[in-house]
Amino acid sequence: MVILLRKRDLLRFVFCCFFLGLATVLWQGGAVPVFQPGDSDIPVTVVIDPGHGGEDGGAVSPGGVEESHINLAVSLRVSDLLRFTGQRTRLTRSEDVTTSDEGLDTLRQRKSSDLKNRVRFVEETENALLLSIHQNSLPSSPVTHGAQVFWNRQEEAEGLAEQVQEALNQSINAGNEKHPRPIPDSIYLMKHITAPGILVECGFLSNGPETERLQDPSYQLRLATAIVAGYLEHAR
Repeated sequence: MVILLRKRDLLRFVFCCFFLGLATVLWQGGAVPVFQPGDSDIPVTVVIDPGHGGEDGGAVSPGGVEESHINLAVSLRVSDLLRFTGQRTRLTRSEDVTTSDEGLDTLRQRKSSDLKNRVRFVEETENALLLSIHQNSLPSSPVTHGAQVFWNRQEEAEGLAEQVQEALNQSINAGNEKHPRPIPDSIYLMKHITAPGILVECGFLSNGPETERLQDPSYQLRLATAIVAGYLEHAR
């Protein structure tokens, strides 16, 4: 019997497979690749960037929840899922730390150094593709919520953003669908890399219920699964 699946059904099938087959692996502290990527002279390496870190907590909810911790939790799950499917990954940070150089006196200097080091990390990675994970905040509109994807000006970034946004709309944003947008030139990391890159704003810390969800490990896994499903759909 031949079963024809629509694109939306295929994505849902991928989500189910991830949740049922990979959740146990993730909670046991690391995944072993079981699928191998297609032949390529220079395989893509997905650089996963958990935004902020260390003394730079990023956006903060009214209750004091810092963005940087959620960014890291989602990024680690994205890395595990991608590696499980045979993809190469690198993390700009794997702990709650800054990537800035040592011996700098001011917070401004350390933030500047942190961003430059992240750019260098991406640029030194051969055939890199950047997934930067962040959380949003809009205190003037506490009802605003949902995950949105932004893309840089490099080739393939827009197509990747569209696939990841579609997966997020189906898994996370039901009834609140969003559209991917070009990233502003004010975002230093995305402006200064030559690799295609997307920035995923997973949710709004200015929204109370969404902040609660973003701290839930099972919801973080849903976010990571959607991001990876979108990436794999783009890469195939």
